[in-house]
Amino acid sequence: MISQNTISQVFETARVEEVIGDFVQLKKAGSNFKGLSPFSDERTPSFMVSPVKQIWKDFSTGKGGNAVTFLMEHEHFTYPEAIKYLAKKYNIEIEETQRTDEEKALADARESLYLVSEYANTYFQKILHETDKGKAIGLSYFKERGFTEATIKKFQLGYALDEWQAFTDTAIKNGYNIEFLEKTGLTIVKDNKQFDRFKGRVMFPIQSMSGRILGFGGRILGNDKKAAKYLNSPESDIYHKSKVLYGLYFAKQSIAKEDNCYLVEGYTDVIQFYQTGIKNVVSSSGTALTPEQIRLINRLTNNITVLFDGDEAGIRASLRGIDLILEQGMNVKVCMFPDGEDPDSFAKSNTLEELSSYLNENAKDFIQFKASLLVREANSDPIKKAETIRDIVNSISKIPDQIKREVYIQECSKIMDISEDVLFSTLAQIRKKEFQEVNKKYKQEQKAFDVVKNEEPSKPKVNVQYELERKIIEILMLYGDRTEQFEDLVLKEDEVSGDLIMEPQVQEARVFEKIYLDLQEDEMMFSNDKFRELYYTIIDKLNQDENFSTKNFINQLNQESASTITSILMEDEKYNLHDWHRNNIIPKEKEHTISQLVSQTILSLRCFLIDQKVAEYKQETLLESADGKSILEDVKDYVSLKMLLSRKLGKVIGGYVTK
Repeated sequence: MISQNTISQVFETARVEEVIGDFVQLKKAGSNFKGLSPFSDERTPSFMVSPVKQIWKDFSTGKGGNAVTFLMEHEHFTYPEAIKYLAKKYNIEIEETQRTDEEKALADARESLYLVSEYANTYFQKILHETDKGKAIGLSYFKERGFTEATIKKFQLGYALDEWQAFTDTAIKNGYNIEFLEKTGLTIVKDNKQFDRFKGRVMFPIQSMSGRILGFGGRILGNDKKAAKYLNSPESDIYHKSKVLYGLYFAKQSIAKEDNCYLVEGYTDVIQFYQTGIKNVVSSSGTALTPEQIRLINRLTNNITVLFDGDEAGIRASLRGIDLILEQGMNVKVCMFPDGEDPDSFAKSNTLEELSSYLNENAKDFIQFKASLLVREANSDPIKKAETIRDIVNSISKIPDQIKREVYIQECSKIMDISEDVLFSTLAQIRKKEFQEVNKKYKQEQKAFDVVKNEEPSKPKVNVQYELERKIIEILMLYGDRTEQFEDLVLKEDEVSGDLIMEPQVQEARVFEKIYLDLQEDEMMFSNDKFRELYYTIIDKLNQDENFSTKNFINQLNQESASTITSILMEDEKYNLHDWHRNNIIPKEKEHTISQLVSQTILSLRCFLIDQKVAEYKQETLLESADGKSILEDVKDYVSLKMLLSRKLGKVIGGYVTK
């Protein structure tokens, strides 16, 4: 168990914008930050982070919370894992009691896969650095590739002994279950025999965005032509190769800082670039580029530069990848290396200045690259040239932004020496065909579901009491400890007419005390169980703690309550996503009208409850009984009270100026 002292230190030190900034490219939006949701596929930001409140909200999925809940949602950490991750990030020493055998046994299956992978990573590194065979074979190979000792340790490179069961036997001896060794793919079980998958290979651990070991890539060092040169871990509950980029853990901050990501093909390409000094580089680990991998990059930057050698197969694969990148609305450039060179060898034989200069001078916009490449292939053949032009226009059609499409059409017209009208016409044909195909598929899906025609659903009614109770929670969290001047209207009977009148009275009070007393006076109860529980918890905390902190309060709640509070506090922030200030629309700050806000909310709740009471009375059959007159008088009194409250509410809405 992690000590409470460590947990408190972590919550006190961690900054939500810094933690999330490691995973999502955040841009300033007023006092907050905004970015693309890491939980859904979107092109318009709906993800907000509040440094002041130290919380975040994803309006596309409804998720929200603090730094810990973000890690639990995004990285699937358990609560202790999230605390440990933050402690490591902020160099906080973890005070922890020793886990018992029973606690180890309670770890879920998914966590067991992580534990096995972490153990394997440590084991392979130990073999590389501390055994004679590891040093002579594995370490020698890495040093021949030009990797320094520091780089080898940075990327946690390792070596698997060229023995059938060396790793498996050691892991089992150390208490790791064969079930999880098999599920991670580290061990192959066949006909009651078990042996190491990566035997005789140098090891490249594949990490998540937060640094957790998901799987491995292993390169064979022998001359066995039947064996694959590179071997990756199989798919598992924690490793999905189409959703992982090698090196992203080390590159993410540099990608966001440089606002560009270099995309290469292999592990050694990434490592050599990083060692030379270019750190914003990742690899798809030998697999074809996928939309999920592109979206990982898109969270950090909108710019990708694809790097590859002159290999024919590599070029074709890159061309396919370019179209995928364009579909995601990203900007893409391409850079080829000289004949006989690849990113690894070129970085190894050049200084940082030379490498940077080459990339800047030779990185071409995708259309320039594709045109020059395809034109070279077409030579003077008019049919091939026509196919080339259609191929380029087809790529342009993938771009979602209309302005970008038009600019690229103009560029293509210049390069290919063909009129823009023809290209725009071709583009229109391609997009029309794509639209028709999508529309046809949509109609087929709709037809399958439209067996019975459903009535058009009615619009959901607004639950007024729910919204008002939610607003009270928000006010308490934001301003509960503030002292304000409130104008109250005290009910009195007019001495002349005998009618109820309201006499103004100004008093100073703390916001939470004012709300609590008003609700108590009218015996108003929260109808929502969740809000009721939060209300009393907040009131109790404000009553006991003079230095009430929203951040500390949220951190002490359970996950469900913390999520509820976060959703309430971040509701207004979604309007910042629309850049009102840029359009000269300046929202009125709530801080300037706190007493007005409190009065308006309480009065609105009173009026609503009076309406409810009157409605109840009207439904009672007693209206027609002997007591009907009594009830009618009660209704009359409630209606009179409602009129008085409405006048007061009108005054509040009209802009009552407070201290």
